[in-house]
Amino acid sequence: MNYFVTGATGFIGKFLVGELLQRAEAKVYVLVRPGSQDKFEALQARFGEAGERLVAVHGDVTEPGLIDEAERKKLKGHVAHVFHLAAVYDMAMSDAQADRINIEGTRHLVEFANGLGGDVHLHHVSSVAVAGNGYNGRFTEDMFDEGQKLEHPYYRSKFQSEKIVREESKVPFRIYRPGVVVGSSESGEMDKIDGPYYFFKTIQKLSYAVPKWLPLLGIEGGKVPIVPVDYVAKAIVTIAHEKGRDGQCFCLIQSKSPSVGDLLQTLLEVAHGPEFARRLELPALPPAVRELAGQVKGRVAGSSWGPAVEKRVSKAIGVPLSVVAYVGNRTVFDDRNTRAALKGTGVQCPDIRDYADKLWQYWEKFLDVETRVPRGAVQKLTGKVAVVTGASRGIGLVVSKKLAAAGAKVVLVSRKREKLEELQQIIELAGGEAHVYPCDLNDLNAIDECSQAILRDFGHVDILINNAGRSIRRSVFESFDRFHDFERTMQLNYFGAVRMIMNFLPSMAKHKSGHIINISSIGVLANAARFSAYVASKAALDAFSRCLSAEVKHKNIEVTAIYMPLVRTPMIAPTKLYDYVPAWSPEKAGDTVMKALLSRPKSIATPLGTAAAVSYALWPKLNDYILNKGFHLFPSSDAAKGRKEGAKPTLEQVVFANLFKGEHF
Repeated sequence: MNYFVTGATGFIGKFLVGELLQRAEAKVYVLVRPGSQDKFEALQARFGEAGERLVAVHGDVTEPGLIDEAERKKLKGHVAHVFHLAAVYDMAMSDAQADRINIEGTRHLVEFANGLGGDVHLHHVSSVAVAGNGYNGRFTEDMFDEGQKLEHPYYRSKFQSEKIVREESKVPFRIYRPGVVVGSSESGEMDKIDGPYYFFKTIQKLSYAVPKWLPLLGIEGGKVPIVPVDYVAKAIVTIAHEKGRDGQCFCLIQSKSPSVGDLLQTLLEVAHGPEFARRLELPALPPAVRELAGQVKGRVAGSSWGPAVEKRVSKAIGVPLSVVAYVGNRTVFDDRNTRAALKGTGVQCPDIRDYADKLWQYWEKFLDVETRVPRGAVQKLTGKVAVVTGASRGIGLVVSKKLAAAGAKVVLVSRKREKLEELQQIIELAGGEAHVYPCDLNDLNAIDECSQAILRDFGHVDILINNAGRSIRRSVFESFDRFHDFERTMQLNYFGAVRMIMNFLPSMAKHKSGHIINISSIGVLANAARFSAYVASKAALDAFSRCLSAEVKHKNIEVTAIYMPLVRTPMIAPTKLYDYVPAWSPEKAGDTVMKALLSRPKSIATPLGTAAAVSYALWPKLNDYILNKGFHLFPSSDAAKGRKEGAKPTLEQVVFANLFKGEHF
């Protein structure tokens, strides 16, 4: 079966094409604009061998006829389904853009479909935006022109383009109205910051700044017609091939759409942030106030300085004003037709609570691209060869991005190649340089091979950051039959790090320059109970490094220990109690590493870490007394006992954790 798709290289288009190619006999003709051949080739590459069934047809929806006459003759009578996805979605779009691409583009597409001949069906991807930005009440799939306000160019253009399909199409058509489209429910893949994603950075900062145990006051807000892109694509392709659905409209949303408050709470949960103890309804504005606000808004928008003011306000709050306005949305969408059409197909929209973690993880990795580096970092680090172990996540990932932003040649070392290649892609997209060297740092022979390969490729190493580590929270009395815990932590945290240091030291000495940074732990200074295996291995590396430091001082090689407090990384995730205690963000930990690279200190510790070391030297028994209190107050995690956990901390635990911020308990 042959298909013709516009907007195939767009976000939804990629997923829709993927669904079509799963049909063994599918051949997909893709409308490709002049200058977009590279995007088409990337689309082909995305689907591997199946991508060979994609055929580029050069043209443009903004041009009458779409494609030239010769191409049209080839397609005439040979296309069964036309999918129209090409459109501009930008809440900052102009009226001219909306008219040229969304409205006239749709008119040209409809004319093209009308002239194709044969048994062809038109599938128009519209939007819930046809309901406008002020409709109050339920908006069903059978509703269209209800006198709704269409003040924004996007809302107006989606309404008018759908109207063109309804009134001018001479071939059978079906209309699809996706809601607020977010990333894939399976992979989290998303193409840009949009919709709910505008709030992710604020939620991230909130999760680091506000302890999880502190209840917040939130808002309830209106319903958010959220939908993952993979469901949109599957639903469209499935319904497109069903019989008896011509002329119908299908709303593609989560059936029980979350409120704004529900959505924010879900995102706070995956970000390990606090909870809303209570959510307040946003009061409806009196008609007179709404009318006055509308008049003011109209005058501002109609003035020469209006767009500039709106842009400055949006930039100041970090969210487009049109998105903020959606918080008070009073429209509730109905997807009854869609559910009926998909009944028995196995295709259904997942609940946001079941895939929000994937959206969050993808955003943190690929879309949270703002990488700050301290003043002087670029001048000092440009061109330096920097090896980062444990680079694929947590502190290592953040440090790698910062080093690349400062101009360093970053050598990424970790066990899984695919994770490192993901990070390499992120760094290169941001304009940095990164190189992948997979290595099992528990294997000394593998470390030797990895080190030799790095030295062979770069000649020398300027910076080594020993970040890879294994943490185990288990008391000695729970470890009598687990001696391997001590062997495993020593193998990675001590022997692996020392082997890497010894392999790179000769090249550093030869160049009379080098910097070794060991990511240690506050536990080494505070003698954290339940962490004997972990702290002992870190303390061993600390002792080795102090001895080494005296041996290499004259060779201009510095060794720095950073006694990190608790950092909210995947390493502490198994201990759910840590969700409720103060912890540094990976960003703050990364900034600390960058500070060490610039100032080359002997060590960096928090005030609590320094105080703990001093108190142990002066009053060791008092130290033991306090730590013993913490030992009893924070029992072993259920993970250490082989059970699931998740209980919230007591008031006593909260007070103790905040008195000793960053300590391991």
